[in-house]
Amino acid sequence: MAYLQKILDFDTEFFLYLNSFHNDFWDTIMLMVTRKETWIPFFAVILFFVFKNFKSKWWLVVVFVALTILLADQLSVLLKETIQRLRPVYNPEIEHLVHNVLRKGGLHGFVSSHAANSFALFALSTRLFKNKGYWFLMLFWAVLFSYSRIYSGVHYPLDILGGAVLGWLVGVATYKALMFFEVHFFLARNPKIKSTGLAPGQSGIIFLVFSVLAVTVVIMTSILHHYNYL
Repeated sequence: MAYLQKILDFDTEFFLYLNSFHNDFWDTIMLMVTRKETWIPFFAVILFFVFKNFKSKWWLVVVFVALTILLADQLSVLLKETIQRLRPVYNPEIEHLVHNVLRKGGLHGFVSSHAANSFALFALSTRLFKNKGYWFLMLFWAVLFSYSRIYSGVHYPLDILGGAVLGWLVGVATYKALMFFEVHFFLARNPKIKSTGLAPGQSGIIFLVFSVLAVTVVIMTSILHHYNYL
């Protein structure tokens, strides 16, 4: 128990250190980053290439992607309610030190659902697309999306790490389940999911959409602050 307490104490100190780096401009940036709606164009172009590349099996891939997110999300909620570790914003010992950007969320925070969902999508989609550029882009997105929860004051680093591990395990497991399902029920149909990937030009388009989205967020934030709308 003493060893566990040392880990939790370090986690708290590390959280307070990371959470202390903030200003009004980055508050707005992270508020946009942490919202799922911000990333709709990014996910839309990824979904487009699922339709395009997996052809008649697109629906099978979409079903397993949805299943992956559902499992990661619900397992993270189950762990939250089982372990019941208070979020930083509800911890009476440090809540006065926490910089909270958005609503506080539920009472418990271990593990982070944002981290679980994003790393589940990372683990599954990178195995589906088999493209190094896409792998690095999705890793960057998952880390940024997860880190926004620390910045916002609603999760400790261990919440994020636990969610990332959970999500990765779920993503790997559902990919294996998808391969099993294809082999036993869709063997004769082309294309083979295991042999289908993302072309370099396609990953470039996804990167372009991500970049335009990121630049748009920065420009919008700059305009809002320049004219004192925030």
